[in-house]
Amino acid sequence: MRTIQMTLDDDLVKEVDRVSKQLHTNRSAFTRKALREALERYSLKQLERKHRQGYERQPVAADEFSVWETEQVWGDE
Repeated sequence: MRTIQMTLDDDLVKEVDRVSKQLHTNRSAFTRKALREALERYSLKQLERKHRQGYERQPVAADEFSVWETEQVWGDE
């Protein structure tokens, strides 16, 4: 683990300290968790963007999923 120096607004530090205390953790652990979650959200957004671009380049055909329609029937109809 590395120690780094960051510059943060005073109000942000106060809020992080307040919430960290409520969560029974410390500033560093809280910040590590927040950064990991932000990186996960970023990765997910990138995957969603790639997925969307793929469908923009090659849209779904009208009958592409019709082969699965019979699989959707549960037999209670």
